[in-house]
Amino acid sequence: MSYQNPPTPPRKSATFDDYTLAEIRRAAATGIYDIRGGGTKRKVPHFDDLLFLGASISRYPLEGYRERCDTSVTLGTRFARKPIQLKIPITIAGMSFGSLSANAKEALGRGATLSGTSTTTGDGGMTEEERGHSNILVYQYLPSRYGMNPRDLRRADAIEVVVGQGAKPGGGGMLLGQKISDRVAEMRTLPKGIDQRSACRHPDWTGPDDLEIKILELREITDWEKPIYVKVGGARPYYDTALAVKAGADVVVLDGMQGGTAATQDVFIEHVGQPTLACIRPAVRALQDLGMHRKVQLIVSGGIRSGADVAKALALGADAVSIGTAALVAIGDNDPKWEDEYRKLGTTAGAYDDWHEGKDPAGITTQDPALMARLDPVAAGRRLANYLKVMTLEAQTIARACGHNHVHNLEPEDLCALTIEAAAMAGVPLAGTDWIPGKSGF
Repeated sequence: MSYQNPPTPPRKSATFDDYTLAEIRRAAATGIYDIRGGGTKRKVPHFDDLLFLGASISRYPLEGYRERCDTSVTLGTRFARKPIQLKIPITIAGMSFGSLSANAKEALGRGATLSGTSTTTGDGGMTEEERGHSNILVYQYLPSRYGMNPRDLRRADAIEVVVGQGAKPGGGGMLLGQKISDRVAEMRTLPKGIDQRSACRHPDWTGPDDLEIKILELREITDWEKPIYVKVGGARPYYDTALAVKAGADVVVLDGMQGGTAATQDVFIEHVGQPTLACIRPAVRALQDLGMHRKVQLIVSGGIRSGADVAKALALGADAVSIGTAALVAIGDNDPKWEDEYRKLGTTAGAYDDWHEGKDPAGITTQDPALMARLDPVAAGRRLANYLKVMTLEAQTIARACGHNHVHNLEPEDLCALTIEAAAMAGVPLAGTDWIPGKSGF
């Protein structure tokens, strides 16, 4: 009796995997590149690759029930006559009315107000729901100028000049025609139902010298009251931060590639920009080299999910963080209770592929009146406030465990890294060693 080896199963290529093959076939059949919302889905080094070194003998921890750990932050202390005072170091990122429903914008404003923090407008201008329910509202000044007017600039509490976004540095935004309702069209001075592309750069300036002039114009319009932020995508964080400071920014907002977007080319989301973790230390170094760290505040965004992420960003040198995707999840986006309806759209809860379609069953990324009515902005605002409370408590818990009475006292020395990549990006030692790749000998 002869013995035969069992047949070897066919081996698929790691380079040409099933998803890649499907994309090639889709592109060949349609001649159209893929557009979607959300953020990058590839795995990149992130805050999970860092750990805190809690206090023991060499550091003395604070007692959580008796010793205070402050979380307040002041933004815009450099030039603004009326800096923003926040109770927590977590803000709500800019997301446009058009991308989001009016109810969703109201919910974000309600949640931020309950938590003592700020929320931000977006491409498309300021809605009355958002202004009316946001105690502190940051007004985004974007290349498109959609919805921009001097009256709303003055009604805002701060102005954020958007140069770039983490999901698409160097690229403009998209809002497909099915989301251009009568109201969105009126606010943006656009035809209803026609796809809209936002410009990738501001029409009236081409470099940092022009940016300085633009910031001065905004200060004059607002009587030097409002803090002026400059938001950049995570591409060249050292130079972009330095140039924003030299142009006169009060605050720099740095958005890494894990940040979401309403819609853009998938190739942008997955292949342009740098991970958030890789961007923080170069930006902080730029501020330190200019003698402006803590004088010009740094807000970090892109993939912030928990109080641990908040604490790690602050330990690396940020003054605050900003959340977008997580805030939408908190108010009800991509909830599994709508799974059947997500499947009808050809996606699934948690995939975030549907944001650009305008058919969100949760009533958040849509302009359909019937779907919008599913979102109760009061209840959704409370959910967001609960989430922000938990994140803040988590960050406080970690700060106390490291011996600090303010979350801003967290420092790189409180951290170690689990991987060589994270150690190099964050500039902290690899766990169990004193080795920072690229900076010291092993």
